[in-house]
Amino acid sequence: MLLSRYSRGDDIQELAQYFPPLLDAWEESERLGKDVFTPQQQYTRHAWKVNLDHYIVCFWLVGLALALELPDAQWQRLLLLIGNEGEDQLLDRIIASRQTGRKIGVTLCHPKPYQRLLNAIDAPAAQQARLLADFVQHWYRELDRPAKPGNAPATAMYERPYWYSLGNRQLEDSGYFGRWCVEAVAAVKAFGLDDSQCLGLEHYPGDLLRPNGPSTHPARPDNGDDQTPTIPSPPCKSWWQRLLGR
Repeated sequence: MLLSRYSRGDDIQELAQYFPPLLDAWEESERLGKDVFTPQQQYTRHAWKVNLDHYIVCFWLVGLALALELPDAQWQRLLLLIGNEGEDQLLDRIIASRQTGRKIGVTLCHPKPYQRLLNAIDAPAAQQARLLADFVQHWYRELDRPAKPGNAPATAMYERPYWYSLGNRQLEDSGYFGRWCVEAVAAVKAFGLDDSQCLGLEHYPGDLLRPNGPSTHPARPDNGDDQTPTIPSPPCKSWWQRLLGR
């Protein structure tokens, strides 16, 4: 819902209102799931290292929470739901920008594509803008990952984001909500990176960091038709529904 509303151009300052119901639904899903899923199923649903979809959604929610400056009470609820403390060198560091004392992982759960973002964060200041743009430009392409040889079907399905091909055909009935590299916004907000070379790039949601405008997205050509993006109500599972296991 949050990214769909961003895609259609909703006021950035209005997006934060959707966090409380999201957290309520996620908490209820976790409560109910304790009696439904086996320990192995719980692991594959929640572990960043084996579930790329869950890792990305957690990254998106952290990035949105930082960009929208979520109140502390909601931030703490989000962290309890995310878990995985000490599991990832990159996302743990971004969370630690607001959660003092968080344990930082020593490895990167998903080097492709996230090694590029880690490189940008660790680079000298003069190189960060270029490397951040390099990450954004490669982000979508490098998420097109084949399953690792020998992986069981239960884990192989998590090697490529479920939403990767949504919108390739008709937007209607596709569940498409945009392809936004919120991970880059999370790093910019957490570490004060220069995102000037990302502005206007296809997948960079720079307006999240500029709620008062002007928009960072290029104007759509005026062909006489209504060019306003329309995000339909999807019949297939949204990233929110998948997060909740519905």
